[in-house]
Amino acid sequence: MSQKRTLSGWLTNRYLLIIRNEENFAEKKTLSFNYARVLLVFMGFFLLILAFSIYVVTSILEQWLDPRHAEMVANRQIIELSMRIDTLDREVKAKDDYIRNIKLIFEGKDQAYAELNPIGDGTPTLNEESINLKDITPIDSQFRAKYEKGDLGLITIGLEESSEELREMYLFMPVEGIVSNSFNPKEDHFGLDLVAKENEPVKAVADGVVIFSSWTLDGGYVMGIQHRGNLFSVYKHNSELLKNVGNFVAGGEIVAIIGNTGELTSGPHLHFELWHKGNPVNPEGYIPF
Repeated sequence: MSQKRTLSGWLTNRYLLIIRNEENFAEKKTLSFNYARVLLVFMGFFLLILAFSIYVVTSILEQWLDPRHAEMVANRQIIELSMRIDTLDREVKAKDDYIRNIKLIFEGKDQAYAELNPIGDGTPTLNEESINLKDITPIDSQFRAKYEKGDLGLITIGLEESSEELREMYLFMPVEGIVSNSFNPKEDHFGLDLVAKENEPVKAVADGVVIFSSWTLDGGYVMGIQHRGNLFSVYKHNSELLKNVGNFVAGGEIVAIIGNTGELTSGPHLHFELWHKGNPVNPEGYIPF
């Protein structure tokens, strides 16, 4: 116990350091200290030097002394680039599938469109061949029969939400004319036929980007515009297309001239379609024709 008190006393005893002038012994400065405070100061300074040394060795000197440093940095960069390329590849594949779907819609290949996966994630889609109708219960069979006889043949889950979203958007009239053939999905007519004057300009219904502008056998000169909110508009049987793929168009801007091109036409008119989240919707419910 006496040794501990002696050590404690040695650490806590206060000392006075006096600095005097050598010639006249005049007192210049006085410092009061004890060994405990001196040890703490030296320990803090030592830890600071140690931390700085570790930082220098692991960062700056590593680049000069470690021959594997450059290789490790290159490997990390390769891994990051590989992850980015993989992400971009998935996004490009999904967009390619989406554009392929749109082209199939333009060409009237609805069956091929149904079998194509619009997401591009490898998830198989359902079609009628993959469903065994014998496994359907009588109640489900009655519901299926009633469903197929009704006017809801193409309405899918979530269409009510889509309708609400569309009603909040202002859509321009693509062309001023008379509706000669209405929206009728039961007869595979997914849009409206609008008869108008010759050389009447066709306008974009909303702001968007042209993602299809070309000739098809059935639709003639066809243009497809992608809008916000997963809305897609189609303009068929034009005599001339005024916009190219990648062009940004404003709502109400002229994008084509009405015509009579393609095999599925019987006179000058515009076949106009609206698709929302992959589902065809009746344009008359959102545009006052």
